[in-house]
Amino acid sequence: MNGQTEMLVGQISGRTIARENFDEDGVLLNKQTFEAGKIIEKKGYYQIVVVTELFDEEKKPTEKYTTTYRCKPDETSIMVMAFPFAKPNSKETEINSSTKNFTKLYDLGNLKDIEIEMNFDSGLLNFFGSKSLIRIYDRQLNTDKANIQIESKINIKAYALGIRIKQLNYTVIEELNNNYLLTFQKFTETDGSYFTMTYN
Repeated sequence: MNGQTEMLVGQISGRTIARENFDEDGVLLNKQTFEAGKIIEKKGYYQIVVVTELFDEEKKPTEKYTTTYRCKPDETSIMVMAFPFAKPNSKETEINSSTKNFTKLYDLGNLKDIEIEMNFDSGLLNFFGSKSLIRIYDRQLNTDKANIQIESKINIKAYALGIRIKQLNYTVIEELNNNYLLTFQKFTETDGSYFTMTYN
């Protein structure tokens, strides 16, 4: 598998991810869990089935659906997991992307800026529209023998019909284990609200 795809798909393959959303006061708003299957190669694509379950602020389940994400071997579509791009409700979603420096995402000796353009396949999306530009920058490594931590900033611009409809800015903390697999991420918006991603 090509390093570009493996970097993100490999981060979630066969894992359980919990996303918790908080307001600026640290109050839990809701929670999502993602049960990711193993990577499958099918008709020239890599695809992965993800079972998503939604919970309210009291952690009571409210909805559950399955989505098949697929990407070409040289693309990085599974980044959709981290952000509220889509709520496809048992649909197959194809995301085409082009990147700059993405193969070096976790090259700890050379943390370059990353630029990603994503194009989504249909009207399945209800948040980001049909195209998103993602920039990851100001990346800094803070590590010791027990922990690998990367701090960075992310800017996301979303477009529909060529018109920018939304822009988000995050300050991000990422933690990896000694095998360079993600264990935790925290995305903080400018207003102080944030969400966390915990990988098991």
